[in-house]
Amino acid sequence: QVQLVESGGGLVQAGGSLRLSCAASTFIFRNNAMAWFRQAPGKEREFVAQISRIAGTNIADSLKGRFTISRDNTKNTVYLQMDSLKPEDTAVYYCAAGTRWETTPSAYDDWGQGTQVTVSS
Repeated sequence: QVQLVESGGGLVQAGGSLRLSCAASTFIFRNNAMAWFRQAPGKEREFVAQISRIAGTNIADSLKGRFTISRDNTKNTVYLQMDSLKPEDTAVYYCAAGTRWETTPSAYDDWGQGTQVTVSS
């Protein structure tokens, strides 16, 4: 059973913006912190942002000022707003849910299928 479904990826020019969405099942959304990770070809999966059940947030230091995470509790959805995109932001972006407030992928129990973001120069 699919618990997390990402959407919103695509091709954008450098300097542009995208907003990713992650729709979760009610149980997952209400009982977990939510996070975004990304993985570029040939690289390890890396932490992007996380948001707690009470909307506390944490953004990877290298992305602060450009990326924002938010959640809509009425829609069981988490968003990742990405502005001033750069070619190095190109990756598959994954939504994840977990009970621990950590930034390592192994701390998260449930994952979406990923959505491709490609930033052209």
